Amino acid sequence: MKKGSTIGLIIVLFIFGYLFIPKILQRISENDTIGSNRSVKPGYTALDFIRLNGEAKKVPDFLFLNQDSIYISNEDFLGKVYVAEFFFSRCPSICPIMNKNMKVLYDRFGDRDDFAIASFTIDPENDTPSVLKKYAEAYVDKKPSWQFLTLDKPTVYELANKGFNIFASINPAVAGGFEHQGYFALIDQNGFIRSRHDDYGNPIVYYMGIDQEEEIEQGVDQLLVDIEKLLNEK
Repeated sequence: MKKGSTIGLIIVLFIFGYLFIPKILQRISENDTIGSNRSVKPGYTALDFIRLNGEAKKVPDFLFLNQDSIYISNEDFLGKVYVAEFFFSRCPSICPIMNKNMKVLYDRFGDRDDFAIASFTIDPENDTPSVLKKYAEAYVDKKPSWQFLTLDKPTVYELANKGFNIFASINPAVAGGFEHQGYFALIDQNGFIRSRHDDYGNPIVYYMGIDQEEEIEQGVDQLLVDIEKLLNEK
């Protein structure tokens, strides 16, 4: 290496050391060695509103009977963060998994006055209040925050398919005679559907209520974090 090149390299190293080494040492001393949020998973920022035609989507008005034969409306959930699902008690496939995961949320937040769960049956002809009462015994204790709700088919299918945009229908060709998406919807204290974002910055809209073997973080894990966020939201 020529003498001039060696001197030039020394000058570059000196300038680098003068400008950057003190900053690096300072960040290490302050335990601030990560300068971006790459270690923070998407969705751990403020939750978004689900928007249709530019407007935040709000859960429409509803009025259903619960497992105690008491009428429950959307207004009973105002001021509360709640999770909604569509299921049926005789479901032989995804519903037991969904409600196993829903119980995780119930066990964590169910004793709070500002949290609730709404489980709407898509098989109201079978799932009367008394049937739902017995079904609920496998999941709920004395905490009244989990409502199992029933009414007529047209009303519940209207709420599922148009109110929440969660698919539900009658299908004699599938096990149990009904098909539906295994989603959980997260609703804030003012009745708006809320969500985190995916890896590309898009709202996920709904949380997966069933377990996904290929995923390390399940929908219920996301909800444990995001419910807490909404409960602390002012």
